[in-house]
Amino acid sequence: MSDIWMMIVKRLGLGLLTLFAISLIIFSATEMLPGDLARAILGQAATEETLAAFRREVGLDLPAHTRYLNWLMGAVQGDFGTSLANRRPITEMISGRLNNTLFLALYAAALSVPLSLALGILAALYRNSIFDRSANAMALTAISFPEFFVAYILVFYLAQAGYFPSLARIDANAGFGDKLWRTFLPALTLTLVVTAHMMRMTRAAIINLLASPYIEMARLKGISPMRVILKHALPNALAPIITVVALNLAYLITGVVVVENVFSYPGLGQLMVDNVRARDFPVVQAVALIFAAAYVLLNLTADVLSTLSNPRLIHRK
Repeated sequence: MSDIWMMIVKRLGLGLLTLFAISLIIFSATEMLPGDLARAILGQAATEETLAAFRREVGLDLPAHTRYLNWLMGAVQGDFGTSLANRRPITEMISGRLNNTLFLALYAAALSVPLSLALGILAALYRNSIFDRSANAMALTAISFPEFFVAYILVFYLAQAGYFPSLARIDANAGFGDKLWRTFLPALTLTLVVTAHMMRMTRAAIINLLASPYIEMARLKGISPMRVILKHALPNALAPIITVVALNLAYLITGVVVVENVFSYPGLGQLMVDNVRARDFPVVQAVALIFAAAYVLLNLTADVLSTLSNPRLIHRK
């Protein structure tokens, strides 16, 4: 197990370096945006004295590298500063939105992961059948459609018919069942988008193992095809399946910007879009860094679980 801990330490080190590089990119990108941030927030009628006072108040008069170091040190401590638009602590603004995004991501994962695994296993079991070809055709169709197009199609057919609301507006007082009902359309949109990737990877990983000698031996023993796949093929195909599931879970957290914007869902994606419009860059930087941290953490989890699922990777000698 020492090799596993060494791998975790190395991955954590690389993840921290990646987050540092991403923080530089995020800060530099917002710095290079055209226009005067102080005038954009205060308006064209603001005087030069008011603009200068506002810059001193929020630290815009400091050099760029000083502001970056101050922002980075605060982010490491969990303090992302104060919103320029409404003067609220950014951590307070993000906390509730983060819970909503995680709820939507877990909801979509609870729908997509079992569905994709079941479809992938059945497609491998009935390879080249009508079911296999139909599942692959639907998967390719789902991959080809952008998220906003899938969302509007669902709104057109399900929301207009009155089955589900077209706007996924929830509040802290909403019950669990009410949340599931109101967020079904955005969760279904994300499910349709990510299921195709996981289903096709599951199918490909299992089919690659079906020609192995131990699978042929299991068949010659008279074991049923479903049991051969579930007991012999699937455990050895877990590494690539875990990787693609983790990557799609990362997408469910970090790629919800478009979906949340379409359904007006109060999550981190909608918060980022609103503050890009308001040019409230500290909030945008904080949300982008949280998305990057989630992606790095889920990639680390995928690496560890993929290694643990394959004894040959644990005991390399």
